[in-house]
Amino acid sequence: MTENKPYGQLAIEEATLEKFTNRTRHRNYTVDFSCPEFTCICPKSGFPDFATINITYIPDEWCVELKSLKLYINKFRDEKVFHEDVTNRILDDLVELLDPLEMEVKADFNVRGNIHTVVTAKHKKRARSKITSGS
Repeated sequence: MTENKPYGQLAIEEATLEKFTNRTRHRNYTVDFSCPEFTCICPKSGFPDFATINITYIPDEWCVELKSLKLYINKFRDEKVFHEDVTNRILDDLVELLDPLEMEVKADFNVRGNIHTVVTAKHKKRARSKITSGS
């Protein structure tokens, strides 16, 4: 018997990050996202972890499509993952998709066991080196 899943659950399961062309390339600008309902599962205890994920980036050629980002973030809700790993994975996935000039992902986890954890991961595009001819 096939289980009938709600459309939201199916959308999250099938989600992939999407991008679109940055149409304002004549200046650098910053894009900030706050995802205040992030959840994942602690791989050691099995207890849920709750966080606000803040994403800040300076686009180059690409911008992230918001609905795809929302669904991507929601994919973590049943995943067993450490705070440090999830923060760096979000950064890695977005950098791979967008190749931004700069990006920062800051995961501000709710207090659990009297400890408040904030993990920050950063990316900065390396300047292209100039090729010089030897004369």
